[in-house]
This record gives sequence, structure tokens and C-alpha cells, in this order.
Amino acid sequence: MTPRKFLRGNVQEMIMSLPEKDKISSEEYLVLERESENRNEYFNGEIFAMAGASRAHNQISSNIVRVLGNQLLEKPCTVFSSDMKVKMAKIEKYTYPDIVVVCENEKFEDENNDVLLNPVLIMEILSDGTEAYDRGDKFVHYQLLDSFIEYILISQYFCRVEKFTRRDDDTWIYSKYQTMDHVVEIESVTCELPVFETYRKVNLNVHHSTGGKE
Repeated sequence: MTPRKFLRGNVQEMIMSLPEKDKISSEEYLVLERESENRNEYFNGEIFAMAGASRAHNQISSNIVRVLGNQLLEKPCTVFSSDMKVKMAKIEKYTYPDIVVVCENEKFEDENNDVLLNPVLIMEILSDGTEAYDRGDKFVHYQLLDSFIEYILISQYFCRVEKFTRRDDDTWIYSKYQTMDHVVEIESVTCELPVFETYRKVNLNVHHSTGGKE
């Protein structure tokens, strides 16, 4: 399919004005997305607008990037925040993980270096509107990435960090951390993520901050 030409202007209005059944190619999506002020995901010929993030979401993301970034300074790994797209080539899907880490040879779709193909670690900060998707279809689709080893979900409402680690036989090991004194061992990049540091300067619902690590 030959990409259509889009005139510069209000990119978000152009995206929203596309007919509901008018499928667009991934090439067309990238043309629009690189001009857009807002972030949009792409799958199966359709564009999906992403909602804005809360203060807690942004603070948690900043905390994690700081903690992991410091530990990765002398390692062949790089941490990216939510502006880095990830492509699942097997299904032509583009998403924006909240946090993504890549190691060794970074592979990008093209010279723009804004679509990562080989993430090792992906982290999502859960919200009421995205939790079911992050746990369900999104996780299933991420598993199509051969490089993908570890998936971490973080609640922004109460103290809970969940980790899924991929084994050689393609099974996943699950761990849950629900107290501030626990430390998440991130095997894929040999880092530690203290739960306390994850939630630094974040106001949580303390009534849910109970339990331990499973």
C-alpha cells in the first residue's frame, strides 16, 4: 500500500477525522505520529489516542528512570521513558511503554531512532483505564518480542509492584511486592528497584498498602 500524503497542520485533528473504517498503513501512522503533539498507538490499521498521565504516574516514572539510569551508567543498557515507541513487528503494532530498557545492540526501525525493536525490560504504570489492557492483550502482544525478558507492573494508587520474568522454556515466573522495605530484583538488567524509591514523593492509598512479597 502506498502511503498517502498528509498536509502539515493540526495532526491530532487529522487523526480524529479519519473515517472509522478507513484503515491506514503503519507508514502513514508514523508520518502522522511524528508530527503529532499527542501520543497515539497503532494496531491493525487503526490509531488509538492515549490519555494523559496523572501526577502520581509521572512521579513514579521519573523515580524509576532515575534509579535504573544510575545503575545502568556503566552497563551496555539504556532506559527510555514514555516517548519511545516499541514495535511488535509480527503483528505490526506500535505502543508507548511507560518505561523500556534495551541492552547491547539497540535496534530501531529506521534512522529516526524513535521505534525500538528489541526491548529487554518493559514497565507499565497502571491506571483504572489501562490496567486490564496492560495485564491482558498488551502483555500478550509484548511476548511476541523475542528480546523481551521481564515485565513489571506498578500501581499508582497503592503499594504494589508485580514482576513477570520469562524463562528459557517460555514460561513466566510471577512475583509481587507490597511493602516499602522490599527490593525488586530485576534479573534482565541486573538492577535493584527499591519499592520505597519507586514511590518517593507519591501519595498512596495507605489502606491498600498491606501484604508482602509472593
